Amino acid sequence: MRPTALAALSLSATLLIASTLARASDHLNLSQDDAAWLRRDSFGLDTAIVTQYRGLGRKGLLEKQLDDRLGDALPIPIAAQIASYEAFHTPPGSLLASLQQQQQQIKAIPDGPEKMAAKKALQMRGNQLGLQAQQAELLHAIYGPNQLKEQLVWFWLNHFSVYAGKGRVRWELADYEQNAIRPHALGKFRDLVMATLESPAMLEFLDNAQNAKSHVNENYARELLELHTLGVSAGYTQQDVQQLALILTGVGITPANDKPPSFNRKFAPLVVRNGLFEFNPQRHDFSDKVLLGKPIKGSGFDEVKRAIDLIVQQPACAQFISRKLAEYFVSDQPSPALVANMARTFRRSGGDIAQVVRVMFESHELSASAGKKFKDPVQFVVSSVRLAFDGTPIANAQPLVGWLNQLDQPPFGRITPDGWPLDNASWSSSGQMAKRFDIARAIGTGNNQLFTPAGSTARAAGFPMLTTRLYYDAIEPYLSPATRDALAQATSQQEWNTFLLSSPDLNYR
Repeated sequence: MRPTALAALSLSATLLIASTLARASDHLNLSQDDAAWLRRDSFGLDTAIVTQYRGLGRKGLLEKQLDDRLGDALPIPIAAQIASYEAFHTPPGSLLASLQQQQQQIKAIPDGPEKMAAKKALQMRGNQLGLQAQQAELLHAIYGPNQLKEQLVWFWLNHFSVYAGKGRVRWELADYEQNAIRPHALGKFRDLVMATLESPAMLEFLDNAQNAKSHVNENYARELLELHTLGVSAGYTQQDVQQLALILTGVGITPANDKPPSFNRKFAPLVVRNGLFEFNPQRHDFSDKVLLGKPIKGSGFDEVKRAIDLIVQQPACAQFISRKLAEYFVSDQPSPALVANMARTFRRSGGDIAQVVRVMFESHELSASAGKKFKDPVQFVVSSVRLAFDGTPIANAQPLVGWLNQLDQPPFGRITPDGWPLDNASWSSSGQMAKRFDIARAIGTGNNQLFTPAGSTARAAGFPMLTTRLYYDAIEPYLSPATRDALAQATSQQEWNTFLLSSPDLNYR
């Protein structure tokens, strides 16, 4: 018998033994419909989410997730890893003040190698802060106990997209995820819009920090209407964009220094500050405006709040947000009936995100489209790591970011403000699939640095064992014939892991 045949026979025997041992334990007992629903509800199956499902049932799990009663507590090693990042243990104001101080020191250095080295060091520090924000988001996605919330955090980060490479944005990313997006992912859409409007990362990315009565910048106003709330075909006009831009004059960021603010006496009572956010009335246009056909009297920051209230109450906003949610979770072309039902709930609930998501997850359309929504790169990488390591804390998240760079979807890496695409076709090219196979092999063979702390020269040995009770009870019964045939050709456990993780069954949800 040839060596490859012997290897395949040995692997078959190993898998048979593993199957017998796994099935001898208490079963996880997931029907095909259960497993398909959980793949939409979570980033991917692991024992924790299946155990939650078994204990609470579908309705109970959904309610706990939507009520945010599962918390955000991460495994202790993962929480400690994130807490060690400068981007998370240093207040954002201190980070920006430090940046400004370093920039001033660099200006004072004469031109030459020393100045170039100082600039490079500052650039590297900013890049490191951005990398830490990327890693933290992926660690939350993998280990967060409320998987539906984690998906919504990723969805909203993409919907209200900011680009790490612009200006100081990388210094502000941790604050953006922690304080603008995460606390509001399941709340009222109006509050989420206001939180992003007051975020330094958004204000710098879309240039509203420079928007003043003497120098009006329309960039954020346009994207706020087109990308964040109403959609491009909602019927608003260029005049609406111009009027909203005037309303947003003075909406910016506090100066990154310790100097006390100096305002004209008549303007001082109108100043609004919230963390790094500042509404500066001396930079605001106090003229009366008309937005979407409604008059808004010049009054300061109240204009901004009235404008956001008006925008999010538009039927077009309910329709636009509902369709994007359905496109992400259900189908590239969600049914008009489902979107209409979600939009109706959006309007009746005052934009309650949890209630809108509940309608979607209780719909027959979600079940009917099972297995047809292609995973974007983040979903692929996160689901693969969740299945392969099943809750075991990794020590180094940098490979995760590296893989997403290879797959052209790094968090906070979209240069344009429209966010990464949600459709299947954008992520299913032959080149994309070849890269996914390489990443599946890196995970499946253990040929990665996930368990080697960053900066360490040690190399963690071993590869994941995917032939577990979770696999045999929740995945194996529902594999396609093509995937079964491919797995049967594997000549080692590592190769078998690679074939499984790269299979169509695990690239769709």
